[in-house]
Amino acid sequence: MKRLNITLGLILAFVLGSFAQDLISVADLAKELKNPDYIVVSGEIETEYAKVHITGAVNVSYKAFFKPGDIEGLLVSNEEIAKILGDNGVSEKKTIIVYDEGSMKYSGRLYFILKYMGAAKVKVLDGGLEAWKAGRKPVTKNPSNIAKTTFVPKVNAGLLVSMSDVKGAKGKADVVLVDSREVGEFKGLENKSTGHIPGSINWDHTTLIDAKHMLKPKAEIEKMLAEKGITKDKNIILYCSTGVRASKEYLVLTSVLGYTKVKIYDNGYNEWKAAGNEIVK
Repeated sequence: MKRLNITLGLILAFVLGSFAQDLISVADLAKELKNPDYIVVSGEIETEYAKVHITGAVNVSYKAFFKPGDIEGLLVSNEEIAKILGDNGVSEKKTIIVYDEGSMKYSGRLYFILKYMGAAKVKVLDGGLEAWKAGRKPVTKNPSNIAKTTFVPKVNAGLLVSMSDVKGAKGKADVVLVDSREVGEFKGLENKSTGHIPGSINWDHTTLIDAKHMLKPKAEIEKMLAEKGITKDKNIILYCSTGVRASKEYLVLTSVLGYTKVKIYDNGYNEWKAAGNEIVK
């Protein structure tokens, strides 16, 4: 009986923990802060990084991956992504810890880009910089001096879908198109240019984080998704305006909840609207 209880305990621990492997706590990161096999990356814009950041962290802003042009947020080429990462000392061989101010938007974006580029060991700091400071862990204003390296990509192109893919999915019972933006944008209340892609449902990314900037309990998120019909048996397509907020929800679905059929329409609402497609308010 004792052996059976131990076995059941191990199985339960695996089930509960296996999908949360890509979140790291403040306490666990603090133990690894000087580990040469780890690199800590802030996804915030340069001005925020300059104010204060985790000691030893490098800065790779989510905006560094925006392609210049009329449509905001389109990704630069895979070669450019790899160069940006390598120039900032980020290697696919290391354990990469990404964080932001606590919204999980920008860390989620870096997480997705790194997964798309084939990095195997990527973790997101739960609670971000706010939780780190609350835990009285070391911060600084001084930029980190980390040597350039080469990031060797193994691109997972299947994580992305195109505008034509979204159009082709219309009316399919096994596909759920999810708008990750705030409810005001989804309903067209923000300004005249807002609204949503026909057939999409709204899962506001801000509902995932609690008042202390921590990810809400798994059971609470699962209940929220069940009510919206965003279930594991469906093919989930996430979108927002620039891929940032959709990436946050990709992290939660795949790493925390164990969903396996999740992709991002990365060019999102900005491309959809610019192409003159129908918008619903």
